Amino acid sequence: MTNLPLELRDALAGEVPFSSLEAGTEALASDGTEKVLFHTADGRPLEAVLMRYRDGRRSLCLSSQSGCPLTCSFCATGRMKFGRNLTESEILDQALHFRRKEAVNHAVFMGMGEPLMNLDNVLAACERLPGIGIASSNTAISTVGWLPGIVRLAHEGPPVRLALSLHAADEALRSELMPVNERYPLGDVLRACLEWHERRRRQVFVEYLMLAGVNDRYEQAVALADLLEPRHAFKVNLIPFNPIGPARASPPPPAQHPIDPARASPPPPAQHPIGPARASPRPPARHPTDARFGGSGRDAIAAFRSALEERGVRTTVRLTRGRDIDAACGQLAARG
Repeated sequence: MTNLPLELRDALAGEVPFSSLEAGTEALASDGTEKVLFHTADGRPLEAVLMRYRDGRRSLCLSSQSGCPLTCSFCATGRMKFGRNLTESEILDQALHFRRKEAVNHAVFMGMGEPLMNLDNVLAACERLPGIGIASSNTAISTVGWLPGIVRLAHEGPPVRLALSLHAADEALRSELMPVNERYPLGDVLRACLEWHERRRRQVFVEYLMLAGVNDRYEQAVALADLLEPRHAFKVNLIPFNPIGPARASPPPPAQHPIDPARASPPPPAQHPIGPARASPRPPARHPTDARFGGSGRDAIAAFRSALEERGVRTTVRLTRGRDIDAACGQLAARG
């Protein structure tokens, strides 16, 4: 606003901040994915991601909390110290940061935090996303199965999409992977998802992280298919596992330089396709490191997909984006 006196501009900058977030370290992946580390006014760290696709989609991965209190064993965010819920403005300012660079048209609440634990602010932000080019039908909210939020989402807010992080059809294994399952068992969560489906008339996206020797066997695919009734209510999205580093007590301060060079991720361990049933799966640790979890190989993922599709379950495999800058699913941890 160069038509205003400099003194007035300086005063406005101090009294009316341009954004509720301070952008820090930025990283650009080899596939065009961009990640930004932000800090709130009270110093809480969070990350957001812009994913660029060849078909023209520009999809934002937004955070709803600084950190996450739910400590899923395969997710880097759960190892952070939990900060707090983000405000409506702090959620929107993530989207606006990228919108100032280029047009955006999709958004997923799959960044840091459990969106349904901050549902008021998430829904308020969703109401305003169409104003920057992101339709409600192109917005998805992902949950680990926070039951009260799913019930509310069936009745409140704009017609956004619902994604359920499921990851295991067996209750005991799911509780090991995701402690929230002890509080809200999978059976109750799926019933709430079906209520959402019946009211919203949209498919529930089921996210399933492929972990070698943990949840990728043939009989586990069959068990998953048996859970997802009626078939037309669900669509499964198989997610290749992305390596995560060891836990940190707290995130470091942001770097001063604008661009953080992409870091090369270690090669995945050799994998094997789905085979006959074993006596028991390797029990996952509560807080594993890279060495404790390995991603399923391509053959195993393809066989798992085939087992689901043979039983009438619509299934896709997620295209991994931003892995070389720790921007892929499960990797956000505000490391700088």
